[in-house]
Amino acid sequence: MEAIKDIRIRAFRATDDPETCMRYIQGHRKVLSIYGIENITSNTDDWLYNPSIFVIVVESVDGEKLYGGARVQAVDGITPLPLEEATGTMDSKIYEVVRDYARTGVAEASGLWNSREVAGLGIGSLFPSRCAIVILKQLGISTLLTLSSPATVRFNQWLGLRPLVEVGNDGTFYYPKLDLIATACVMENAATLEDAHMREREKLQYLRSNLQCTVLEKSPFKNLFVNVHYNLVITSADKKEFHIEYDFEDIKNKHIKEQVKN
Repeated sequence: MEAIKDIRIRAFRATDDPETCMRYIQGHRKVLSIYGIENITSNTDDWLYNPSIFVIVVESVDGEKLYGGARVQAVDGITPLPLEEATGTMDSKIYEVVRDYARTGVAEASGLWNSREVAGLGIGSLFPSRCAIVILKQLGISTLLTLSSPATVRFNQWLGLRPLVEVGNDGTFYYPKLDLIATACVMENAATLEDAHMREREKLQYLRSNLQCTVLEKSPFKNLFVNVHYNLVITSADKKEFHIEYDFEDIKNKHIKEQVKN
């Protein structure tokens, strides 16, 4: 198979492009099924019409092929984060943690996936994770959460996230299956990027200053290069939209009841 030399990474509000969202859902489910994972909380199409969700897609430059992507869900006081749904019945403190961060804006990056066509390029992990952090400034969000597989914890540390030791077993949970471990991570200074590795901080700052650009990117582990055409402008972004106060007890009780019922 011929090596891929050019890709496009773009970001948009989910409600602005439902057709691409459906393609994203189909690609994500296909990858999860390969690994026998069906019950992951981000494996749903409920978010398709949620204006608090932003999508990052990795695709061919002409938009014909979708290679992977990620989602960023801002806390709106109505819809639970995937992290809350996944871990709330194991440790209800996650609801309080999210509530406290919500005052200055908090979101979760989830649904990270890539097709086999681009394995090894960083497309399924590092590149979309960078973009998730880049778009937070447009949304006025200062905190990012994620529930990471062991393979992506290292990338998160490069980017300035730490294990959310306040919940679970020092941040870890048995999820999505009892023989798998996931780590809840948090970035508390998405505005300043001060905890990111210098190399990553410079990259993130560059992309924030150049939301539309083309960069020759190197795979994090292989001597592979790809031209990445970035378009990370969120046209409907509002920096005050996701600074909220809400009663986390109501949301916690509702989530727990739904989990028990299911």
